[in-house]
Amino acid sequence: MSSFKERWNIKSNWQVFVIIIVFAITGSSAAYLSKPILEVFGIVKGSISNWIYYPLYIILIFPVYQVLLVSFGFLFGQFTFFWAFEKKMLKSMGLGFLFK
Repeated sequence: MSSFKERWNIKSNWQVFVIIIVFAITGSSAAYLSKPILEVFGIVKGSISNWIYYPLYIILIFPVYQVLLVSFGFLFGQFTFFWAFEKKMLKSMGLGFLFK
């Protein structure tokens, strides 16, 4: 646990707990909210092939997750941690040009 806290520059066990809760809530929420967003665009599971629906669903989860991660991080008082985490993750994916 101490290496985890040192690597992420976390000061207390309470902060670790909050961060894990934010990750859990964000993942579940992103998956839950992606289906209604697809429905807004007229993409419903029964109306198109599963070979098209599920890749679109998975692709949509990514940007929804990014927005929710920072939003929930802010609501739980951990904005600076999640903003730094977000920038590091996007840079490692080759999207660092977004933060110049």
